Amino acid sequence: MIEQIKLKRGIAIGLHIEMQHASLIVVKADLGFVMCGYLDMATAEMLGDVAARTSGVSTLDDVLTAEVKSVTPKAKELGIVAGMKVADALELMF
Repeated sequence: MIEQIKLKRGIAIGLHIEMQHASLIVVKADLGFVMCGYLDMATAEMLGDVAARTSGVSTLDDVLTAEVKSVTPKAKELGIVAGMKVADALELMF
């Protein structure tokens, strides 16, 4: 499922795919993205992406209310930190 997510500073694109045992979820904003625990933070960091990771989510709505668990150095440069709400992190990615 692909869904537009309206935020204060822009519109993000959410991708939700049901895998065999859990959901794979990514929400993309203009400058970066938030991913679920299925995806690899080390790769995002190696590529120089603005990325944040959350976990324990199964829907796009869950992602928006979840906490950021980890961030890449590029995300830190935008003021995104572990512990903040994902919706707030996405706002900083516009």
